[in-house]
Amino acid sequence: MMDWTDRHCRYLHRLLSPNARLYTEMLTTGALIHGDQDRFLRFDNSEHPVALQLGGSEPEDLALCAKMGEDAGYDEINLNCGCPSDRVQSGRFGACLMKEPETVARCIEAMRSAISIPVTIKSRIGIDDSEDYAFLESFLRINKDAGCDHFIIHARKAWLKGLSPKENRDIPPLSYETVHRVKDEYPELFIAINGGLKDLSTILDQLEKVDSVMIGREAYHNPYILALLERGFYNPDYAPNLGNVLNAIASYADKEAKDMGTPLKSVARHMTGLFAGRAGARYWRQQLANRAFKTGATGQLFVDIYKEMQIKFGV
Repeated sequence: MMDWTDRHCRYLHRLLSPNARLYTEMLTTGALIHGDQDRFLRFDNSEHPVALQLGGSEPEDLALCAKMGEDAGYDEINLNCGCPSDRVQSGRFGACLMKEPETVARCIEAMRSAISIPVTIKSRIGIDDSEDYAFLESFLRINKDAGCDHFIIHARKAWLKGLSPKENRDIPPLSYETVHRVKDEYPELFIAINGGLKDLSTILDQLEKVDSVMIGREAYHNPYILALLERGFYNPDYAPNLGNVLNAIASYADKEAKDMGTPLKSVARHMTGLFAGRAGARYWRQQLANRAFKTGATGQLFVDIYKEMQIKFGV
């Protein structure tokens, strides 16, 4: 979710779901140590609970960045051991770290020594030709012994050679059963499952076998699913008024523009899927594309387009 779940995206998601735990995009240790820490770590207080996801492989650097995250107010530090992109591999972090479980364990120990908030791991069920369950089990066991008791497991192998990251979203097939086996064999661990989960009934089925579910791309492309999940898990009467949501995100966008110089397009780009599957969805996308990127556009644009949709489509 690099370049996707930034703070503007997370603000929208929190408006739709008061209770979901939100995760940042993966931030590399190099970016945090040598870049604009305030810009990278900034988030709105409404985002709680929110986890900072880090990418790196040097224990000292990760400990330093984990401390930055704790000091900034994050509720969890998550180490990414699942991203398959070439950019991540060249930096020796992400999914390629599954081949180095001892390195990951040293990173976990260093971060846990530096902070008091939870340290978790996001991984795959394997990489490349690692077909056997023993590969995953060894990775988990070594890091369990290092003190990690919370794993988010994407139920698809990461393919580091021969497939693009885009192709790896569908190939090889998902294996939810592998994650279920982990939970069966390690009941003391908190196991969350990730990958291809797109509707409430499927998610409810998964929660009979694991502790939690992470939603990634579906929540980005169809953010209203978060409201449906909120209704299914926490409040059967929950139904956020989209007019109110848009008024709130409009005010947020205008405050961002005033305080930080943030252009409207930086907020609007995360909102194209807000009406996915609803009347007027195409009109919404087209109008955002045509008008949100213009100089001088303000948050009122979101409200205006919605009013136009109400007239045209009765939404």
